[in-house]
Amino acid sequence: MKTKTMAKVLLAGTLSASLLLAGCGGAAKDKPAPGAGPDQKPKIKVAMVTDVGGVNDNSFNQAAWEGMKRLGADLKLQEKKEYTYVESKKKEDYVPNLNSFVKDKWDLTWGIGFLMAQDLAKVAAENPNAKMAIIDSNLDGKIPPNVTAVTFKEEEGSFLMGVIAGLMTKSNQVGFVGGVKFPLIEKFENGFKAGVYAVNPNATVKVAYAGAFDKADQGKILASTMYQGGADVIFHAAGATGDGVFTEAKSRGKGFWVIGVDRDQSSLAPDNTLSSMIKRVDTAIYTVSKDLANGIWNGGKQVELGLQEDGVGYAPTTSKNTPANVIAKVDEFKKQLTDGKIKAPKTAEEFEQFKATFKK
Repeated sequence: MKTKTMAKVLLAGTLSASLLLAGCGGAAKDKPAPGAGPDQKPKIKVAMVTDVGGVNDNSFNQAAWEGMKRLGADLKLQEKKEYTYVESKKKEDYVPNLNSFVKDKWDLTWGIGFLMAQDLAKVAAENPNAKMAIIDSNLDGKIPPNVTAVTFKEEEGSFLMGVIAGLMTKSNQVGFVGGVKFPLIEKFENGFKAGVYAVNPNATVKVAYAGAFDKADQGKILASTMYQGGADVIFHAAGATGDGVFTEAKSRGKGFWVIGVDRDQSSLAPDNTLSSMIKRVDTAIYTVSKDLANGIWNGGKQVELGLQEDGVGYAPTTSKNTPANVIAKVDEFKKQLTDGKIKAPKTAEEFEQFKATFKK
């Protein structure tokens, strides 16, 4: 990634959520968090509930926790007392985990992942004075005033990954491994397929879903099948399940490529990783939480982050294994997406429309 572009991504974390929401209406101001004074950092108690992948999933749960740790360092908060997390082992844990922080009157409780959207909405309705926030869901557009919903334009970042895969494949066969087949993950799939098609319409994209976000062994099996069948590049959007894709690529050696998701995952297989589709969950957690600490609450609003807002993009380590001319092509398509000249598809229907109307 070019230095200027990377700087923009890093600076995105300093933006106020109120600025990000400028097009969605004004931000409501609350009283400063307890403990704030003229000569000290504002204090706040923020907690997060992970999805089943856990806080060390090398993916979005881990990115969320990195945002929390950044908040803690910035505001000089005590871990476990003023910022903390609890891991969900199964979906039945969502409600009790969320309630554990709400009942203890934490200032803000985060739900990490669209799978807990229904449960978070239930807890929020039962506790209208408790401030809550969720990653990856807009609660079907019915966002209560005590909830902030953060979503991303995953299809845009995934489109860029498709450009890389389409230009780097030598077999004209690439793969996509998804976690659970939901509309959110299909945004990754269809954006990726569109990027591949845009640069290499002759390439075939094989698609498989593991049915879970926490089954690395299943990810490894799916990757093995794809590589064995001729694919030489695989993009995953599968949480901890995707760890298995990296394991399989690494075991096969040179020429078997993998593309990560949510955060820079190149450390999982340094010699086999082309890129990672960065999704700034960490920035969202940090920004919304810090805004609340400063007395700003955007309840009832949706924050949607795409390429234009530096909410998605590609990892700085992309240049290690991806040639400069390929990255240049990625940047060309990034500009077309941000300028509105092309639109990345979210659904299978939109992907078919993209194929029918796209012109090089």
